[in-house]
Amino acid sequence: MTPSPLPPGRGRPPVRIPWTSAAVLTVLGAGTVRAARRLRAVPVLPLPPAGAAAGVPRASGWRLLTARGVEADAATLLAACAHADREGLAVLDLMPGDLGAERALGLLRLVDPARYREDRLGEGRGAGYAVLVADGVLARAGVDLDGPPPEPVRLLELTRLLKEYAPGATGLAIAPGLSCGRAAAEGAGGADGVVRAAELRAQGLPPGALAAAQLAGLALLAGVAVRQGRWGAAAAGLYWLQPYLALGGPGSPLRPADLAAATAARPVRSLATALRTAAAAARPTGTGGAEAARAEAYRADLAAGTERFLEPRRPDCPWCGSRELTVRVRVPDLLQGKPGRFTLEQCGGCGHVFQNPRLSPEGLEFYYRDFYDGRGGEGAGTVFGRLGAAYRGRAEMLRPYTAPGSWLDVGTGHGHFCNAARAVWPDTRFDGLDMGDGIRGAERRGWVETGYQGQFPEFAAKLAGQYEVVSMYHYLEHTRDPFAELDAAATVVAPGGYLAIELPDPESRMARLLGPAWLPWFQPQHQHLIPVGNLREALADRGFTVLAEEHGPAHQGNDFVGAVALTTTRLAPDPDRPWAPAPGPGGRALARAVRAAALPSLVGAAVLDAVRSAAARRTDGGNAYRILARQASR
Repeated sequence: MTPSPLPPGRGRPPVRIPWTSAAVLTVLGAGTVRAARRLRAVPVLPLPPAGAAAGVPRASGWRLLTARGVEADAATLLAACAHADREGLAVLDLMPGDLGAERALGLLRLVDPARYREDRLGEGRGAGYAVLVADGVLARAGVDLDGPPPEPVRLLELTRLLKEYAPGATGLAIAPGLSCGRAAAEGAGGADGVVRAAELRAQGLPPGALAAAQLAGLALLAGVAVRQGRWGAAAAGLYWLQPYLALGGPGSPLRPADLAAATAARPVRSLATALRTAAAAARPTGTGGAEAARAEAYRADLAAGTERFLEPRRPDCPWCGSRELTVRVRVPDLLQGKPGRFTLEQCGGCGHVFQNPRLSPEGLEFYYRDFYDGRGGEGAGTVFGRLGAAYRGRAEMLRPYTAPGSWLDVGTGHGHFCNAARAVWPDTRFDGLDMGDGIRGAERRGWVETGYQGQFPEFAAKLAGQYEVVSMYHYLEHTRDPFAELDAAATVVAPGGYLAIELPDPESRMARLLGPAWLPWFQPQHQHLIPVGNLREALADRGFTVLAEEHGPAHQGNDFVGAVALTTTRLAPDPDRPWAPAPGPGGRALARAVRAAALPSLVGAAVLDAVRSAAARRTDGGNAYRILARQASR
């Protein structure tokens, strides 16, 4: 019997690709193409004839730092010095020609060579085997070169440090004549999880979170490979072959010594590395005597009681004097998990939100300690270093009005804004003021010309009329008396000069939606949250005219991620915090479990924040606002 023909318009059923396989293929494919493109964007050092370098021990003005087991010949040194001189570089990380495959892929994931140098806030990244450094940068950074050649982990730390001292003059290059030598076995794909975890920490990366993400990715890959037929197999195959596709082939400037082995055994190697790194990351990382001394100091503080950390509650609004006060939020310390409970009250007359009772000077010292400096200094620096777009937006707000010659950034912290703003205003003198020790580091790195350490009002008379621009970005909310700070700004700004202010917006809809988990409440550090109308009036009272006001562009995309992070910290505080008793194995396991369970929520929160940020910029309604005001000529 002849089969009936297919109905008109119908043919073979469409090919259906499982969405998980499609997503994995897309991500892996994009990553492979990106790695290959970035690799080909890394400059390759030309090697001069060997005879031209004979008898040259080192080039004047430069120092080549190499890891243990790595040796560079004079020809490679001369080529590196010539490249650095030609490109105006002060720090040049050299990628050996036989760099391990996984280490190369890891570096290319972190660094876009086309943007690396121009990104003044970008972390210093390198291969960890050889770094060429100008003598002047070494001197300013205070690097101690005594002793035997360092391990690769130390060179990774040095590269990160040195870029801070040469933020616009640090680069990468491939040195074909340089070999990893005996250090090659210690690459990122090595078997030692302790070494791997240490190298990740040296680059400012969390080894535990990255190992968990790698294990989750491998589990997903195994799942699609087993359950989704040829498309799952294609995804697994692409992952398997990625090292060769990205780094091998004709014309590749790298020749990884382990490329064949890294490709053939990639899934097994990756699983072993992730498991060992996770195990190493789970071990306590305290620094022995320093941590013990810190814990002892906190025990002494807490033994004296916490009552002195808060002043008596005031019955009226510090902004307008109204006694119509209501509680807005009441929360513990969700930032560090230190003991205490804090209340923000709102004025029914002017809308001002303030901490009541507020922290005493002793309380400020206790709750700020180890947050921006000390134990938390590195983490705070990492966070501030990722706000480049916000810093540029702040700097560019001045473009329609002036080209500033002098700028004082009050509350500058470690000087990140001043460093980033130099890309917008390269001819401006940037000075900074802050209470913390970070201002001294900013001065040493050259991120600020002059650093003032102390309270702003104390410097007002000394700096009167000296600056064309004074900025206070997320500073006023931390102060005990915003009016005194504004008075100081009015004194320091030159006649006809500009005052730029950015603050959290207590009138943001997200503050009501998220309640105590809204990150900008930032208790116990934020003392005052000022509605924009109140700030306009205060500026007018001091002779300023508001020129521009921005809400959407000032939005900080952290509402949902911040809420998840604060909630996670509330449920599972840092087990190694020195102001609390050391937890037992059960407490550590619980903290790890809660943080692992929070990872999917953080991913979803990041997506929501991206959507929220796009909406905020379109509607000009975010969680913060910026004001630019000009003082009348005197």
